Parts: sequence; structure tokens; C-alpha cells
Amino acid sequence: MAIQWYPGHMNAARKAVEETIAKVDMVIEIVDARLPLSSSNPMLEQLRKSRQRPALKILNKADLADPALNKVWLEWFSQQPQTASLLLGEDTRHTGVKKISQLCRKLVPNRTGMEKPLRALIVGIPNVGKSTMINTLMNRKVAKVADTPGVTKHQQRVETPDGVILYDTPGLLWPRIEREESGLRLALAGSVGRNAFHETEVAWFGVQTFIERYPELIKARFKLNDLDGGFEAVFEKIGRKRGAILPGGALDEQKTAELILTEYRSGNIGRITLETPADFAEAPKAARQTDYTGGKKDLDEEEEA
Repeated sequence: MAIQWYPGHMNAARKAVEETIAKVDMVIEIVDARLPLSSSNPMLEQLRKSRQRPALKILNKADLADPALNKVWLEWFSQQPQTASLLLGEDTRHTGVKKISQLCRKLVPNRTGMEKPLRALIVGIPNVGKSTMINTLMNRKVAKVADTPGVTKHQQRVETPDGVILYDTPGLLWPRIEREESGLRLALAGSVGRNAFHETEVAWFGVQTFIERYPELIKARFKLNDLDGGFEAVFEKIGRKRGAILPGGALDEQKTAELILTEYRSGNIGRITLETPADFAEAPKAARQTDYTGGKKDLDEEEEA
């Protein structure tokens, strides 16, 4: 099942990003620590590299992700050219955001003071926690927050208390999600609209992933004696354990799927990361050939003094 979700406002957001990235010094991208590369926008990567802009990758929702893999992904991103990385979760939000300006200034050391303020484009996929992070960074509410994707619709400009100018953008996906697994992971995490996927198929994918990577967590959360019979059998066991049964005794698949998605997104199953760098060791040929830049390169006349 290929999952694609690119509503009309995202096309406008993409155009705004293309225009703004030429005016800023760097990019701050918020990714989901549970699926760090699937939630990293390849379109943005190409645009910012073509403009030679450094990036700070913030792995948000780190408190919901596997602690061991948090360290693996943090190191992986930090090893990428012109890139710094930072873990951020509910338990470290207020202390973590204090490091953002410091890391930004390390990436762009020539931008200091009020005369030459550091300008950053802040982006992320829908429902990745970008608005919450901005509000914490600003010490006040400047961005709408919701647990559904697609709330922010327009770009805004804000200035942090320590003088960094942020250009905030709506949650932005890309026109074509090349990897089927990445689309399923995005849906499982709640980063695409509900009309773009079938809950049961995404829940099946989730159960299969949990069986393969975190069997003890799924057994403990749903009080299962075993995981025999494959993901469909386990899916049914979970539904019956939780009382998702239709009149006559048939399994209520929709209710079962919804509870599995809710349990995962809330972190109730446990701290689960859906992917590792090794899963992306060999990029699909189609993904390598997709060009989102239109051949655009950085222009000296676009640089501001």
C-alpha cells in the first residue's frame, strides 16, 4: 500500500520554502526520533544543499523512542556534512531548547549581534511537534498546537529572545514518498491525514514491526502469552483482549486498528523506534534520481550583507 498525502496548502508551503531558503543562513529541521530518516524531508535536503545551507536536525519526541537508537541516530546525523543534531523530548524540552541557539551559532559563526542577526528556516513534517518547540523557544504561544497534522497553514516570522530570526513554515511532506515502508511509518506515527491510509493496514504493519523489533514490549502491553501465528493472528488477539468484538463474536477490525495506533502514538506500548540507519543503507533508485531543486544553485546576489 503506497501512502501519499500532499494537500493543496503544502504546494504553497513548498514554494514559500524555496523562496525563503535563499534568504536565510541555515535550516532547522524537526524530525521524529521514532522514524528519523522517514520523517526527514528529501525535498528540503536537496534545496538546502543546493543553496549550501547548514542544518540543525532536532530529533523530537525522543522520550517516545528507543534510548539506544536515539544515540545511534544522533551520531548518524552529526556525521553528515554541515549538520549538527540534538535530541529533544518532553522530559528535556525546556533544557534542550536552550542549546538550539548555541548550535545554530556554531553552524553559522559569522552571524552575530543585532546588525547581522542569524536567520533560520524552521521546518518539519506535520505533527512532529514543531509548533510546541517554537512556543517553548519563544517562552510564549506564537504557533498553534494540535495532535493532528496540517494545523499550521501559513509561514510566519518570529524573533527569539536571544535575537535569532526564525521563519516558521507549515508542516511539509513531499510530493511522492518513494519508500512504501516510510509511508507506513509516517502513517503509524500520525504524520499524514487519515484520508490517506487505511487504519487496519497501517496497524498490521505496526504489529509486524513490533513483533520483529520489540516482541517483549508488545507481549507485556497487551498481556499476550505468545506471538504465534504472525501479525494478523496477533492483531486479532489484541482486539479480543481489549473487547473489540462485534455482535455475533466477529472481531471489530476498525476498533482494533484504532486502539493499536493510539497505543503506539501515545507511547503506551513502550519506547519504540521504527527504523535504523541500516534500513536505508541502499537507497531506492527512484529516490536517488528524484530532483526537487529544478537545478537551482546559490546566487551571490541573493546573499544579504
